[in-house]
Amino acid sequence: MDLDVLNMFVIAGGTLAIPILAFVASFLLWPSALIKIYYWYWRRALGMQIRYANYDDYRFCFSYRGRPGFRPSILMLHGFSAHKDMWLSVVKFLPKNLHLVCVDMPGHEGTTRSSLDDYSINGQVKRIHQFVECIKLNRKPFHLIGTSMGGNVAGVYAARYPAEICSLSLVCPAGLPYPTDNKFLKQLRELKESERMDRVPLIPSTPEEMADMLKLCSYVRFKVPQQILQGLVDVRIPHNEFYRKCFPYSGRPALAATEPAERIKEIIPSGFSLC
Repeated sequence: MDLDVLNMFVIAGGTLAIPILAFVASFLLWPSALIKIYYWYWRRALGMQIRYANYDDYRFCFSYRGRPGFRPSILMLHGFSAHKDMWLSVVKFLPKNLHLVCVDMPGHEGTTRSSLDDYSINGQVKRIHQFVECIKLNRKPFHLIGTSMGGNVAGVYAARYPAEICSLSLVCPAGLPYPTDNKFLKQLRELKESERMDRVPLIPSTPEEMADMLKLCSYVRFKVPQQILQGLVDVRIPHNEFYRKCFPYSGRPALAATEPAERIKEIIPSGFSLC
């Protein structure tokens, strides 16, 4: 074989091997880096851009796509210990001509975290309203979506600022009374009674606890590779101490106690949906 041809194959093979080896090394040694790259890639693919908004000395981090137009904008509020990127799996099914905004809730991910801040539902409603005013989202009524803790905040927000909301969607909102306790609620009640904070279901510290949390919170069961579980844990660990201090399983105003669901339905009966 000609030497030049051999050299060409060696160079081509080396060029291909470098990114493959880098991926394998990252998967084995730094799985958290792959998790961050994964979210970065999907934000890029879906056209979501990250921006910051300041209210006095408080900074909100959010991602958005599109611009306000004829159709109402959509604001999405994530749950406890999550972040704005959890909505990417929903964003990919939404029309690209909609104005979408996904914000990091107070104290979460890129939004300001302070031990002096009020992380009760009422406190978070106040902060989200400051964010809405910062980006002038309430120039006309917008659609508000919230899940879990974010659903609690969204429900109270809609009841407190009904003129700003054209419709409301709550996905498994926290704070509502249920006729029977599911497995998740039973665990929270046991946690409250024991006053143990070393193992909160929503604050995993090991891959095994992360797997348990996914089983507890996911309707569709799926097997996640061990390294991916480790990466998800590694991303969360720096925030776990804060999450334990602010875990909203007790002592926080619930949606049912603050603004009953019936009251929300009275305010926006045509646009209320509860999943």
